[in-house]
Amino acid sequence: MTRFVVENRIFDRAECLPRADLEALQLARLRDVVGRVAQVPFYREAFALRGLSAKSIHGLDDVRRLPFTTKDDLRRQHPLGFLTVPRERLARIHGSSGTTGRPTYVAYSAADLQLWAGLCARFLVAGGLRPEHTAQVAFGYGLFTGGFGLHYGIERVGATVLPAASGNTRRQIELMQDLGAEILICTPSYALTIAETARELGIEPHSLPLKFAHFGGEPWTEAMRAQIETELGLLAFNNYGLSEVIGPGVSGECAVRDGMHVQEDHFLVECLDPDTLEPVPEGEPGELVITTLTKEAMPLLRYRTRDIARVWRQPCACGRTTARMSRVTGRTDDMLIIRGVNVYPSQIEEALLRVEGTTPHYLIEVERPAVADEVTIRVEVLPELLSDRMDRMQQLRERIAREVMAVAGIRAAIELAVPRTLERFAGKAKRVNDKRRLTE
Repeated sequence: MTRFVVENRIFDRAECLPRADLEALQLARLRDVVGRVAQVPFYREAFALRGLSAKSIHGLDDVRRLPFTTKDDLRRQHPLGFLTVPRERLARIHGSSGTTGRPTYVAYSAADLQLWAGLCARFLVAGGLRPEHTAQVAFGYGLFTGGFGLHYGIERVGATVLPAASGNTRRQIELMQDLGAEILICTPSYALTIAETARELGIEPHSLPLKFAHFGGEPWTEAMRAQIETELGLLAFNNYGLSEVIGPGVSGECAVRDGMHVQEDHFLVECLDPDTLEPVPEGEPGELVITTLTKEAMPLLRYRTRDIARVWRQPCACGRTTARMSRVTGRTDDMLIIRGVNVYPSQIEEALLRVEGTTPHYLIEVERPAVADEVTIRVEVLPELLSDRMDRMQQLRERIAREVMAVAGIRAAIELAVPRTLERFAGKAKRVNDKRRLTE
């Protein structure tokens, strides 16, 4: 990567291009990728129906003439029907877990792997990683993209990688202590599990050598960030990516931590109303739709992520000129409709953390025993809040229920749980158990 330093801040030059130059680069790359994907049967047929080709792209707004791509489209072309290079040129294949349907596979050429490492290196550097650091990766190293993407990003920076993988929390803590890891890479919920386990072992979490953390893999709130930073005594940074597009590296926070910088020289991001598929006003929440501009083996046009976030282009105090996006507040396909109200698990988390003594360990259970939905939220609370006095427990449940109503607009039954009684996850936390039999 070509880098330069301004007032001790390290950048890739592409992160600071004047807006006109950046958009000119995007347009050239958009034309190129449209020409390359024309060989893919799915796109070839869609282009023929619309009378499109690379020559049809005259400006960035023409992206709206291109077809959308969905996860179902990838499944229908199972396993690798979107390839644009010969199979023998593939260097790696990753894939989704397949928990919501048929697995999807994502292919990478050697050039793609180099690109991916560079993208991850960008946001890691923006969030404090330096060559002298040791970074502990507590993500899985299987088909899931998180572990490998961050691993090679750390190596690109020149820092030391500690590939701890996921799980075995006691061992994670031992590694931090023995090898002095300053950077933690994992899901935000697992960071709290590490702090919790440390205390159980008689270790003060602040005594761990951690200075920074980079979290992804699941939605989280600002309140959860504050709790993690307080528990572990570090600075926490958010990043965003998804397997179908490339993995982690689509965007990440800088030191200002006011939105994640989108790597716009490699991704064209739209923010659309998920119902009308029209652009939302800048800064308003919508579904992220991403076109990969430079991926070689398996580029995608207008991939519907189903993730809800905001995108804006005002200059950042850090000096980068790229658009920024908010944290993901929910997904169009994990949104719960409770008695006509749209609810995201992240809203429930925000409400819970407004009540002193609650933790981010919770489970939302939804049932429909008759004609109306019933919601029960099980949440762990700190031991000192648990009491034999029924009136105190009822007051705590009522405080939580009021916050849930204020934030999410639903009434819910609250069950208080003692610490460590809800299931822990080394990977993405499972927050919802929807027991309703809902038709599509």
